[in-house]
This record gives sequence, structure tokens and C-alpha cells, in this order.
Amino acid sequence: MEPIKVFTGKAAVMDRKNVDTDQIIPKQFLKRIERSGFGQFLFFNWRFDEEGNDRADFELNQEQNKGASILIAGENFGCGSSREHAPWALLDYGFNIVIAPSFADIFRNNCMKNGIVPIVLTEEQVAELMKKGVEPGYELTIDLPTQKLFDQSGFEAEFEFHPYWKEMLINGWDEISITEQYEEQIKSYEQQKMPISSI
Repeated sequence: MEPIKVFTGKAAVMDRKNVDTDQIIPKQFLKRIERSGFGQFLFFNWRFDEEGNDRADFELNQEQNKGASILIAGENFGCGSSREHAPWALLDYGFNIVIAPSFADIFRNNCMKNGIVPIVLTEEQVAELMKKGVEPGYELTIDLPTQKLFDQSGFEAEFEFHPYWKEMLINGWDEISITEQYEEQIKSYEQQKMPISSI
């Protein structure tokens, strides 16, 4: 995974509550075995009409939100089934950060396992960001080591983040990377002569 320390990016606003994983990535696209390529199907039923054309009223289809890497969303984002394809789709589309008042627990963990930083702010803070986020080109900076978030017009907020996941994301580690750090100890253990149990 790519390390995330201090990240600055364009923000897009999705003022919707209880966005579930079936809307993030509909079930018909879960047959793919790769972890990449899901971005084209992100919010598929909201992004496209029956003929496959862009829906002009959908947030991410609006010109000001093209190229956004930070998503500002409503409460309980990522609810529903625990499909790991949801963060895969968000990341593949280009989102590295998701900000909301609350997340479904499994979705939040899946995000961190796959290199997305899910940030919980208060409802008031998210509401303020949503107002600012409608401005074309609005950007936010996330400083993960200090757990601070700010823009260029005076907004600043601190957020909580579990130390374990913080270290993982800052270093770009996944759970396999953690195991590989103990390679020598694993080899040493495997080379030990195991005693033969007596009959």
C-alpha cells in the first residue's frame, strides 16, 4: 500500500446518510477476482442511468468533483454487508480519504486494511466541510501523524485514530507486511528440531 502521512487533495461532497456497501459497489460486480478495476463500478446505480449515461444530478458526475481524492459523506457510511470490494472500489476510483460523522465498523476496518483513511468528525464539523466543499477546487490537508485536518481558509479539526492502524497507514503496511517483519524469527522457529512425541 502507498504510505499516507500528510495528504492534500480535492474534496467531493456526498450529502447522503446510510450509504450502504451495495450502493458503493453493487453485487453484480463482485464476481471479479482482481482487487483492481472496481472504480468504474463505484456508485454504479447512482452514477449511470439505464442506458449507461452519466446522471447529471449525481454528485461525482458534476465537473467540480472530478478528480477528487477526499470524500465528505453523511453518517453511517459503509453500512450493510461487509464486502471488502467497497473500499477497493473507492480506492480504485481515486479516493484516499473518507470523512464522515460515523462509519459502519467492518467497513471502517476494511478501509484501513486497504490503504484508505476513514476520519470521524462531529456532525457539526462535517456539515461545515460540506458547505465549504461545494466551492470548486476545495482542498483539504490531512496530517495523519498529528491527527489534524485543515484547509486554507481557517478550518482545522483534530481526529482520533487507533495507533495500530495509524502506524500501518503511515508506513504503507498491510497485515502481510507485518508478518514479513518477523521473517527471521519465523525461519528460526521452522528450523528448530521438533521433539518426537513418545508413544
